[in-house]
Amino acid sequence: MRILIAEDDQVLADGLLRTLRKGGYAVDQVGSGSEADAALADHEFDLVILDLGLPKLHGLEVLRKMRARGTVTPVLILTAADSVEQRVKGLDLGADDYMAKPFALQELEARVRALTRRGLGTASAIIKHGPLSFDATGRVAYLNDQMIELSARELSLLEVLLQRAGRLVSKDQLVERLCEWGDEVSNNAIEVYIHRLRKKIEQGPVRIATVRGLGYCLEKIAG
Repeated sequence: MRILIAEDDQVLADGLLRTLRKGGYAVDQVGSGSEADAALADHEFDLVILDLGLPKLHGLEVLRKMRARGTVTPVLILTAADSVEQRVKGLDLGADDYMAKPFALQELEARVRALTRRGLGTASAIIKHGPLSFDATGRVAYLNDQMIELSARELSLLEVLLQRAGRLVSKDQLVERLCEWGDEVSNNAIEVYIHRLRKKIEQGPVRIATVRGLGYCLEKIAG
């Protein structure tokens, strides 16, 4: 699950980065509206946390251009406590939620979880596929109701595959969803993570199928 933070207050941005990374998210941060616009044009994210008072390009303009490109990624806007007019404009332009500064990081985390679920078209924090399930709130995976010991990277990989169960996911898509800017994760590394994950989950009627040259698909095995 990959998040973009567009916030020019570096103290606040650092707090958000620490909190969300601790929660298992891959997080990138930019400090200006022009950087946010470029990042959104070139990369895919699962959620955008967008401060409206950005330098170089206002947050509302970043949001307008994003929606004009047809990007439907959920957006959580950050505003000053007294900026009711801007909050209304942001929601009218296609923002999904807002938070007024100052705010509690615990509440922001809850809103992030809700928005990412909404982006996947589900109201539940539990993603299931056969005997496999993943609790996005607790960052815990289960197989046949038994907790599986997975590394942070393996958990994130399983989350992406479960979100797209039954569909092909390319190696490039996995890198895009799992890695922050500056992370050096090769296609070979993805193969290693897939191998480790297979050993831990392929004990029942599910498997990670390899589509040679294309990617992977989490599927049920017909009994």
